[in-house]
Amino acid sequence: MLNLYEESDLLHNPFECFYCDSKYAIFPISPHWHYYMELVFVLKGTVNVHVENEEYIVSEGEMIVLHPKLVHAFYLINNQPVSMAGIKLDINSMTFTSSYSPRLSSIFHLAQKKKESILIDKKYVEEEQIEAIFHNCISETENNKYGYDIIIFGHLYHLLIIIIRYWQNTGFTIDAKTFSEEENYDIFNILPYISNHLDSNLRVNDIAASCGLSYSYFAKKFLEVYGKSCKEYIEDMRIYKAEELLLFTDFDLSYISQLTGFSDCSHLIKSFKQRKNITPKQFRMLNNTNKNKS
Repeated sequence: MLNLYEESDLLHNPFECFYCDSKYAIFPISPHWHYYMELVFVLKGTVNVHVENEEYIVSEGEMIVLHPKLVHAFYLINNQPVSMAGIKLDINSMTFTSSYSPRLSSIFHLAQKKKESILIDKKYVEEEQIEAIFHNCISETENNKYGYDIIIFGHLYHLLIIIIRYWQNTGFTIDAKTFSEEENYDIFNILPYISNHLDSNLRVNDIAASCGLSYSYFAKKFLEVYGKSCKEYIEDMRIYKAEELLLFTDFDLSYISQLTGFSDCSHLIKSFKQRKNITPKQFRMLNNTNKNKS
């Protein structure tokens, strides 16, 4: 399976939105797998999608849901052209949920275990105007204007809820076990936990233990999945959070160091300067000056 792995940059790209046309892309798209969930909508034509040991004929106006880490491939039928819209997303980054519902990642994992249909029929797609969601996501990605990521996440939440409702229409229920697993973490859903605890004394040993993994295995796996060590990731996230606080608040450095989990103000200044080649104070002054000019 490892030689079929397609590189995933979940840290910097929690989603990808794109068109794929057989006029320009090389078909067949050979068997591969990745950590993203992939949603594919057929705009024109028909495509044969192999998912593990199953085959699905996806026709114009239909959508297929490809769960993370499943080997899949795309084949033309009778060499006829096909045009598709696709979205790859890190389901574990979709952390916003209602008070009465578990994480979306938990719900989709449950649906996968229960073998809910991954093929969404044309009638439902039309009723829910799913094609428009794909076009809007791709347009926002291509235009890359202010707030595009927020708009895309909004569309993705909408799309995922539409899929869950489709399954519910055929009897899918979210059982109690899904709720009981909410406090369980693994290498693929640990990032929100880290982000929510940046102000505490986060230790990689403890994070590994919360995933039920040894330190050495967790460290190796984290590097493999995210392209940097867990320690580096924590430090980077603390710097990003400090940047936001410097830009959008008037908090002093001592308070910012507390909110971002640095041991003290000196530690914040040292780490910030190492990564940004500028002190926090200089960063704030420079950006305030640029704002005033604009």
